[in-house]
Amino acid sequence: MDFKQIKANLKKDFSGFKTIKVAILADSATQYLTQAIRGMAYEKKLNIEVWEAEYDAIDITVSDADSELYSFKPDFTIIFLSPYKLKKKFYKNGSSSDFAENSVEHLKQISSTVSSHMNTNFLVFNVPDAFDAIFGNFSGKVTSSFSYQQKKMNMELMNWAQNDAAVSLVDLCGLQALHGAMNTFDSRLYINSDVIFNFDFIITVADNLIQVIEAFSGFAKKCLILDLDNTLWGGIIGDDGIDNIQIGDLGIGKAFTEIQLWAKALKERGIILAVCSKNDEANAKEPFEKHPDMVLHTDDIAVFVANWSNKNDNIKYIQSVLNIGFDSMVFIDDNPFERNIVRTYLPDVCVPELPEDPSEYLTYLNKLNLFETNAYTDEDKERTLLYKAEALRNSASLSYTSEVDFLKSLDMVCETKSFNSFTIPRVAQLTQRSNQFNLRTKRYTDEDVKRMNGDHDKYHTFSFTLADKYGSHGLIGMIILEKKDDGDLFVDTWIMSCRVLKRGMEQFMLNEIMEYARKHKIDNIAGEYIETKKNGMVRNHYKSLGFTAKGGLWYGDVNSYQPKTCYIRNSN
Repeated sequence: MDFKQIKANLKKDFSGFKTIKVAILADSATQYLTQAIRGMAYEKKLNIEVWEAEYDAIDITVSDADSELYSFKPDFTIIFLSPYKLKKKFYKNGSSSDFAENSVEHLKQISSTVSSHMNTNFLVFNVPDAFDAIFGNFSGKVTSSFSYQQKKMNMELMNWAQNDAAVSLVDLCGLQALHGAMNTFDSRLYINSDVIFNFDFIITVADNLIQVIEAFSGFAKKCLILDLDNTLWGGIIGDDGIDNIQIGDLGIGKAFTEIQLWAKALKERGIILAVCSKNDEANAKEPFEKHPDMVLHTDDIAVFVANWSNKNDNIKYIQSVLNIGFDSMVFIDDNPFERNIVRTYLPDVCVPELPEDPSEYLTYLNKLNLFETNAYTDEDKERTLLYKAEALRNSASLSYTSEVDFLKSLDMVCETKSFNSFTIPRVAQLTQRSNQFNLRTKRYTDEDVKRMNGDHDKYHTFSFTLADKYGSHGLIGMIILEKKDDGDLFVDTWIMSCRVLKRGMEQFMLNEIMEYARKHKIDNIAGEYIETKKNGMVRNHYKSLGFTAKGGLWYGDVNSYQPKTCYIRNSN
């Protein structure tokens, strides 16, 4: 996309798109970045409203309690300090060796002031190269060089982000390294307009920002579906045999090894891996089990499908096992015909247009940044095991004619407890990523969840961890109850993982909150359903649980409530 297309998009109708508010606080010109964010968001069916602070007026803006920033109430606040202005300030102030700490401390003060007026997620740009060569290569040994301070500032920014849940870094340094520093800067544009990057790179930065915003807004990709022949290895396993496929550290085999390393790292991060291949299953699995140079093994694959059916049908099967949205999936295949078939029949699945040359696969995929995330928890590391166990459950269910008998056979146990320091990151992640079984689709950060969990007079929190004879599902549900002035309890948030649907978990969760209400002499629990494009599956949630509609809410009578039948034991 170029600025001509971006400007054309800005004239189009954004009505019906999800609206997200973004504020930009910068010390340089950002009008082109604003246009790029708005215009590119149209392609993602997002209406991103952008408010810009006055040029180079960050401190004045945030310190003014009547600033338009606070009335705008952005969901995200971008903070961008120009590396060139930082360098100018550095030299004017005498090349201080504590410049990095002071600069980051200033950013912390800005975020603290903004946070005292409103809740927002901060997207802070790290500091890309400003082409300083005063000390040349020796700068790494001189703490008072700008090059040293610039790198140190980026370390300080990472330390800040690690300790402040409201702060996320936008990796301009990484983007600049990927595209080449000389390809990101236009000296004449900078001198004449104080625009830091050239137009092409501004588009790249805008795209990256939108990916971060999408991850916060529940649009993150969760599953990588892989073809095999000429995608994970060179050659055709059924024709060439295991000894003749290309993989390893020699020749073109290195390209396929790097793709496998990329997929393995994604799996360790929590991305679900699946295989979708036109092959005999025994032939397809043989390299995973026997080839000494394979990086990926069958234990890394949550769902392995190798047959001669259409790939779009097989992807539908994978989706049914994983129970995630098609828009959460990425399908990688070297064959243009197969890619186009999947795009035609499953348009929500992301299907990258791989280059013809396998040596270019990884560079291309890295540029796409398909798996942006805003959270990472210990449970993410075990995600593949969770889904492999779910596949076993689905297979076992086929041997039962009675759903009740199957549920009884699972020997399910649930641990229910309030949020704690271990579960808060996962709970926040659920609010940010869950779209389907999500009654109100409110997104919360770690800090939001901590705040509510600590306010015992107003909120009560429940986390639910489910296990059965096949293993643990992990933390699969959460409820936040808010005590209202009229004495009723309001269900602020009710989220459940779709992988435990039809297990009776929603009945179990209702029994738990009704028992809590009864013990605290609460007469009613009120719930609300706010419709989105993705949560239609819970449209009748409260109705099916026996709640009564009144004034836009659903009410459950605590005193007359009879516990719902379910086949889950409470571990408490």
